[in-house]
Amino acid sequence: MRRNSFISILVLAVFVGGLIPAAVKLARAQGKKDYLSELESDKIRDAETPNERIRLFLSYALDRLKKFQYELARTEPEAHRSDMLNKLLSDYSSCLDDAADLLTVGVERQQDIRAGIKEMQARTKDYQEILDKIQKDAVELDTYKDSLQDAFESTKDAQADAEKAAKKNAPAPSRKKP
Repeated sequence: MRRNSFISILVLAVFVGGLIPAAVKLARAQGKKDYLSELESDKIRDAETPNERIRLFLSYALDRLKKFQYELARTEPEAHRSDMLNKLLSDYSSCLDDAADLLTVGVERQQDIRAGIKEMQARTKDYQEILDKIQKDAVELDTYKDSLQDAFESTKDAQADAEKAAKKNAPAPSRKKP
């Protein structure tokens, strides 16, 4: 009798022990954006200020654009090349959208996001030039045309959000000299 209860407890412990890692993995997956790697998500989460988060999202967006250009330049055909190209452009748009959302929230909360606004204004101009070059060179455009159009729209929206945030953001506090 005692042996049967010990075995039951042991089986139950192994079963529950197997569920815990699965639950932890599920909880992490729910908090993570699907277009960011685990390391990128951790960096975003660990960033202390909205300016740092905006800078990170903008750098991830640039990373996706560079990967896209690299994949376009490759001469060896990939099995799922069009899927990869579309995903990279979609991920680029998602990064920009999240950075723009941070700007909007920062303005609403009256946070000091002037550095993030300036970086957004500067980088989106660069991204626009890269997208223009991609469209001008137009290699296999039919496979990623819609995603490229979405990327253009996200870039323009991010530029407009940055301009709006620059106008609405409170000016830096000034101190009067006694």
